[in-house]
Amino acid sequence: MPKDPVCGQYVPATTPYKLEIEGEIYYFCSAACAEEYENNAEDYVDEAVAEKPGVED
Repeated sequence: MPKDPVCGQYVPATTPYKLEIEGEIYYFCSAACAEEYENNAEDYVDEAVAEKPGVED
């Protein structure tokens, strides 16, 4: 189940709140989280990379 990168909630892949950025699909629990991510994606990029297994800084 995908995790909302803004609030950390797990959401179903069928959520209507999705954004595709540079070929990557991000899933959100609400329109508010999707909008927050879209407006401030750079604030969440480092956190998302840190959570992916096998990815090091």
